[in-house]
Amino acid sequence: MPYEEEIKNLYDVILKLKTEKDCEVLFEDLCTKNEIFAMAQRVKAATLLKQKKTYEQIIEETDISSATLSRVSKCLKYGEGYKKFIDEK
Repeated sequence: MPYEEEIKNLYDVILKLKTEKDCEVLFEDLCTKNEIFAMAQRVKAATLLKQKKTYEQIIEETDISSATLSRVSKCLKYGEGYKKFIDEK
């Protein structure tokens, strides 16, 4: 896998985060506001999917694209991350 060491280093840095403030300052340095917002949209979309909301409701509430929502849905169905870390709130 290309960049395997760099990706591992990124995960190691993220694992050092202990508070919401830690997350805020790291992600503000690491990502643009739009990248952070895009990730937040995906988390919200996954949460709404777990709540059995329709695609139309989710797109209206999050303004996420249908292509991105489809990817989130596929990851929620077949992946492990969303299932493990996203609550239905």
